[in-house]
Formats: sequence, C-alpha cells, structure tokens
Amino acid sequence: MENISVIGAGTMGNGIAHVFAQNGFKVSLIDVQQAQLDKALATIAKNLDRQIAKGTITDATKAATLSNISTFTSIEKGIENAALVVEAATENIDIKLKIFQQIDAHAPANAILASNTSSISITKIASVTKRPEKVIGMHFMNPVPVMKLVEIINGYSTHADVTNTIIALSTQLGKTPCVVNDYPGFIANRILMPMINEAIYSLYEGVANIESIDTIMKLGMAHPMGPLQLADFIGLDVCLSILEVLHKGLGNPKYAPCPLLINMVTAGKLGVKSGEGFYVYTPGTKELIVSNRFRH
Repeated sequence: MENISVIGAGTMGNGIAHVFAQNGFKVSLIDVQQAQLDKALATIAKNLDRQIAKGTITDATKAATLSNISTFTSIEKGIENAALVVEAATENIDIKLKIFQQIDAHAPANAILASNTSSISITKIASVTKRPEKVIGMHFMNPVPVMKLVEIINGYSTHADVTNTIIALSTQLGKTPCVVNDYPGFIANRILMPMINEAIYSLYEGVANIESIDTIMKLGMAHPMGPLQLADFIGLDVCLSILEVLHKGLGNPKYAPCPLLINMVTAGKLGVKSGEGFYVYTPGTKELIVSNRFRH
C-alpha cells in the first residue's frame, strides 16, 4: 500500500496527510477549495518546523514529507491510484454519504474506503457503496501528528482482512490501533461525551464554576485538560452533534444534551473556533480566561 488519498484539508485532514507523508506514503490531499489546500500545506510545514525545533525530525525529513504530498480539487483525479481513501470531511452525514458514493464510483476496485468520522455509523456509510466489505472507520485524534490513538471501527460488513490491513497500517504510522464495533459513539465518544455533558450540566445547575470543574478533573483525575476546556477545543457544535447521535441512536435520556450546550451553539459560542465558549480565546495568548458570561 503506497498511494493514500485524504479527502478534506481541514484540521483532521491535514494532520492525517502529514503522518502518512512523513512515514513515506505518497499522499493525494483533496479539497474543493484550493485556498484550503494551500492553508493545509502551510500548516503541515509549520508543524514539521515544530518537530525540527524539538529535535524529533531533520530538515531532510521535512523536505521529503512535503514532497510526498500532492493536492487536488477533484475527487475523481485525486483517488484514481489510491490503495486507501481516508475521508476527513465535515461531520455531517449527508456530506459523508455523498462523498462515499463518489469515491466508490471512482476509486480502484480493490481500494479500501475509510472514514475519520467520530460518531456517524460506518454501516450506514458503507450502505451507499458497492463495496461495504471494504469500508471501515479510521478515527484519528486531534492533533493527529501528536496523538497516538487510532480508533478502528468495523462496520457490519467489514471483512477481517480489511481490519487487519488497517491495524498494520496504523502501527506503521507509529500509532496504537484499537478495534471497536459500529454502535453510536463507538467507544471514544460514547464515554467522553457523557462526561463533557455532565460537566456542562454541573455548571448549568450551579454545582460548581468552570475553574472548579476543570481543576477537579485535571488534578483529581489526571486529565491533561478539564472537560469544559476540552469541549471548547473539540468545538461545542461537534459535541452537540455527537450527543444527538448518541441520544437518537441509543434512545436513552442520559445522552440528552444539556440545554446550556444547545443555547451556546445556537448563540454561535462554539469554543476555540469561534473565539469564545466556556473560555475566551485571544490569538497569541495561551492564558485561560473564563468567558464573561460565566463570571460571578
């Protein structure tokens, strides 16, 4: 397996392209917007420079990595030689189903089709293709070049040899693969999102303030960041979307999103990406400042 195509040049897509290219694969990075592709290449170069500064790679590795990446604005052109296509588009089921119909129509017959989805059913995605046995979930964690986990999700029809190929490939990337089955939220988000939701409920109900909630989980449970800061980092809209998938898919009221989360998303307070969520984010500073909305 040499040629890898990555669809979507956002945060996850450029990170996935980065790790494949750094490990010697030829990567076709695909996005409908050329400006997004240019931004992705600049981000990858900046992240490689950060690795050089830390002494983990050399200038030669950076040059080789960047030379392994080609960009395309056409899915058809970008996947014509792919052994593996990794879709890393927006977490929207309609967009993903449309993309998978396209890649199924144009990718080589033996190509494996993977989705980086964090919550959408792999079985559902596979159902719009003519090769459901070759469709699998490959859920990388953000930031991809740093985080070691790849959550591998078997759809209902995924063949064992496809799973084994993706396990071996993930290991080749220096990642730790963990295999799970296709149920709402898989494992990562089935456990993480209720914790985040409970933290938001604790704030909503006045049990504790933002600093206390996050500090207790950092110092008491050894989490690198508190659940409210993590929610901001993931994106409150993404958290809401995943909770809705869990609530609808499992039919259990314990997954119902907190009204405060719904209000914040409706108000456009999405966390880091919008500049404000539970905290306020100012370019150039790493200081954690609680949003005025939650100061007493």
